[in-house]
Amino acid sequence: MTSPVSNMAALVGQMRQVAQAAGQTNPTQTEASLPPGGFATELKRALDKVSSMQNAATSQAQAFTMGEPGVALNDVMIDMQKAGIAFQTTVQVRNRLVAAYQEIASMPV
Repeated sequence: MTSPVSNMAALVGQMRQVAQAAGQTNPTQTEASLPPGGFATELKRALDKVSSMQNAATSQAQAFTMGEPGVALNDVMIDMQKAGIAFQTTVQVRNRLVAAYQEIASMPV
């Protein structure tokens, strides 16, 4: 059985690949050449934010577990819930995008 963290990391990786594919016509194109404010740029920014929230919550939980001073349990729990909600929202957005793509792909030409 895989851990929830590895499942989240795999999903974030898949979504980054989709964002990269959506914003690039050439696979060798770099992120710096993406148009500012494009869909792929916004999707990447959102994924990076969710990823950083998860990383911060995990590191804060580890700090609490190690007994570092100044790390309160309530802060850890709130940050973990925020990261979880952000991840679930990202999953729902992905599901909607996939459903929209499938609907468009099944339209007769």
